[in-house]
Amino acid sequence: MYPPIKPYKTEYLDVGDGHRIYLEQSGTPTGIPVVFVHGGPGGGCDESHRQFFDPEKYQIILFDQRGCGQSTPFASLDQNTTWDLVADIEALRGHLGIDRWQVAGGSWGSTLALAYAVTHPERVSELVLRGIFMIRQEEIDWFYELGGASFLFPEAFAAYQAPIPAAQRGTMVAAYHRILTGPPSPAQEAAARAWTLWEARTLSLLPNPAREEAWDDGHYALAFARIENHYFQHKGFFVKDGWLLAQAHKLHAIPGTIIHGRYDACTPVRNAVDLAAHWPQATLVIVPDAGHTGTEPGIADAMVRATDLYSGL
Repeated sequence: MYPPIKPYKTEYLDVGDGHRIYLEQSGTPTGIPVVFVHGGPGGGCDESHRQFFDPEKYQIILFDQRGCGQSTPFASLDQNTTWDLVADIEALRGHLGIDRWQVAGGSWGSTLALAYAVTHPERVSELVLRGIFMIRQEEIDWFYELGGASFLFPEAFAAYQAPIPAAQRGTMVAAYHRILTGPPSPAQEAAARAWTLWEARTLSLLPNPAREEAWDDGHYALAFARIENHYFQHKGFFVKDGWLLAQAHKLHAIPGTIIHGRYDACTPVRNAVDLAAHWPQATLVIVPDAGHTGTEPGIADAMVRATDLYSGL
């Protein structure tokens, strides 16, 4: 990864519906434009996201999606859908006066980047995606319901189950939805922390206590859990299961790189293989010693190699 840098410009963009989006630019103002799409949904952008790109080559654009990070109103679910966010990305592009840009992202960021790309393929020069997630029901069930990832991390899954009455644990996403969309309460904060920590404890090949401590913050966890659960309860706001993968033929004119950790417990590597089969123009990179996070050494190296390639290095 490239050394840490600071943005040269930050601002807020009013995108309507009462939402104001935090937007920042770093790197070179006249460089190759790239927008990085953060994960979650509800995670917010992070300064490490700037480090996937050569700051001398790229105009690096980061933004916080509706309801999270520095965007306002905080943790809001109103007018907060995949298609609202796709419209926001297009509004950001127009606001910045960019004709075409590279789109990069991981995890939910790959979902939203794909949704944007199949909607506005003429605006995308390249795609750099890692930790592929397409919100198919089988993907949600793998991670959030009993079976799948719960068999790999049984202790962490037990803590994730704890806020939910035993009789409701057959549909964990729905049970959490009832709590997270209810009135504020200590039970809601406890549920938000439990949801968020389940993900924090399973993201990487090796444990990361610092990440767990940072994510075990009531303020951060509330937005992360509420917004993420909201999207998963509504199946990503797609018209049918598997819709996003079925649209991959619209990417045929877009070069891209698909990066995935072999031991990704959150979004299994099969997701990346499925996408590559439907998008043969892309290069598939399976990192043999990595889980899900973008900052794991093998994943980060593959991300930088891809962005360097598209910058002409």
